[in-house]
Amino acid sequence: MSILFYFLILFAKIIEVSLMTLRIVFITKGERQLGAIVAFFEVTLWIFVVTFVMNDLMADPIKAVFYALGFSIGNYMGSVLEEKIGIGLSQVQIIVKAEHGPQLAKDLRQEQFAVTVVQGEGLNFERNILFMYVKRRRVRLLLDTVKAKQENAVITVMDTKPLYGGFGIRK
Repeated sequence: MSILFYFLILFAKIIEVSLMTLRIVFITKGERQLGAIVAFFEVTLWIFVVTFVMNDLMADPIKAVFYALGFSIGNYMGSVLEEKIGIGLSQVQIIVKAEHGPQLAKDLRQEQFAVTVVQGEGLNFERNILFMYVKRRRVRLLLDTVKAKQENAVITVMDTKPLYGGFGIRK
């Protein structure tokens, strides 16, 4: 078999597994229809690739190596692609000294982030806790903005299920 066919197996498997990763993310993020569409293309590609690889596999076991390599790379590429697309929402919590909270909230609102401020108490200081639900593709901008405005902030980011209502995130 030509080296071209081995690389065809490799690239087809990378695409198929990347689609699989995206399908799973779409479904878990509540995008079931998009997940179903991706599933159609994923399984169609899988049928062709696995049929090609299984055909006379014992005479050419190198096909299995390229198939497995494509599976591994596809998992990695799918996760990178999903991160770039930034599907879904993240809950962001920022803890700052109480005297810094109002100005930081104002600055974030000017950047079109919806912010809820809650009063808190730390060991030595009064605190403000800023809560936000942010589209994942905007989290990096949010973090860069907070770090530029308030270097001593404590920031946590958690992925969250789709929610309904709220400024800029209605589904």
